[in-house]
Amino acid sequence: MADRNRTALRISLVAIMAAVVAVFTMVIRIPSPIGGYISLCDAAVSFAAYAFGPFTGLIAGGLGAAFADLIGGFPQWALISFIVHGIEALLMGLIVRKDSTSIPMLIIAALIAVIVVSGGYLMLTTLFGLTVFSEAILEVPGNIVQSAVGAVLGLVLYSGVRKAYRQLDDLRW
Repeated sequence: MADRNRTALRISLVAIMAAVVAVFTMVIRIPSPIGGYISLCDAAVSFAAYAFGPFTGLIAGGLGAAFADLIGGFPQWALISFIVHGIEALLMGLIVRKDSTSIPMLIIAALIAVIVVSGGYLMLTTLFGLTVFSEAILEVPGNIVQSAVGAVLGLVLYSGVRKAYRQLDDLRW
């Protein structure tokens, strides 16, 4: 019975966090030079990875970002958002998996987020033919800012929630 309850809890957390990622993605959108946008997506993706671990982060980050693109009028970006934000959360969650209170590990996780988001969008938009490389380069500064700010905001959210709810660490996977 305990395993069934744990599975139900994990599914619920993934669904809730995917919805949170979608909302954070859609609340503030700043248009970018090549038809995309800058958002607060990475704050929710980072929070999911820090708080609930790499697997919840992977699924929630990827699905939430893709869903926001699909319902928000940017369907051409959905697959790229799914891949980039899913991998971002997976790597961040794996880095802080053992010690989510270690400042050096959290800084490394934030740097990984910056690299994955800025590099991922650059490579995938070119690979999928959404833009040419020279145009995709224009996205890099905005993606760096988005992922860096998101990693910091996600850490602040995580720290606040963890102080109020110490059992948060038991929900990681």
